[in-house]
Amino acid sequence: MVFKPREYFGDPADVERKRNAELEHAVASALAASGRIDATDVAVTVLPDACIVLSGWVNEEDEIRRCIETAMTVAGVHRVESKILARGKS
Repeated sequence: MVFKPREYFGDPADVERKRNAELEHAVASALAASGRIDATDVAVTVLPDACIVLSGWVNEEDEIRRCIETAMTVAGVHRVESKILARGKS
């Protein structure tokens, strides 16, 4: 679970943070919907300039490549960095 600071009614919206949160959600949803990846232990972080950092664990080396490819298919993603490790060997 990712902790995000709470926004209160009446505060001006932070457009950049909203855009990043939407992109993070879109990438995480794409990973979850992919039938070729078990991404339950993969975290998605958005850096400036729509750079996505994927970190965590997958079961096999091939899944790392598939995670990167899947993240790159999401509209708005410009670059993907992987810090994912594989538990087993392919």
